Amino acid sequence: MPQGIWRLTVTDHFSSAHQLRHYQGKCETLHGHNFTVQVQVQGRTLDPKLGIVMDFQILKAMVKDVLAGLDHCNLNEMPEFVNINPSSEHLARHIFERLAARMPDPAVTMHSVSVAEGPNTIATYLEQ
Repeated sequence: MPQGIWRLTVTDHFSSAHQLRHYQGKCETLHGHNFTVQVQVQGRTLDPKLGIVMDFQILKAMVKDVLAGLDHCNLNEMPEFVNINPSSEHLARHIFERLAARMPDPAVTMHSVSVAEGPNTIATYLEQ
């Protein structure tokens, strides 16, 4: 019997300011966004009693905790972004890595993190 993959998705938000150094345009000046973050984790097995890959409450709490460190701050002033621009691409990787390090069950892995600056601009990070 083929073995499938279950993928869970949670969405959350944070607000912060950033500027893209060396951009040569409006985004080089300090400005803010209400970022939307979509996190996907995946697993090949379900808890035999509950029939779930991972408890959504646990995943949502992990995402909230990681995003709390980004909320209502100037991202350029964070140590993680002193030498790189806090672009949506770098934010997606930053969030992915923080969440991957906190996964409580090795059978559940990160699939992707998407960061949206608005409804039409989304950057997604995933590892192969």
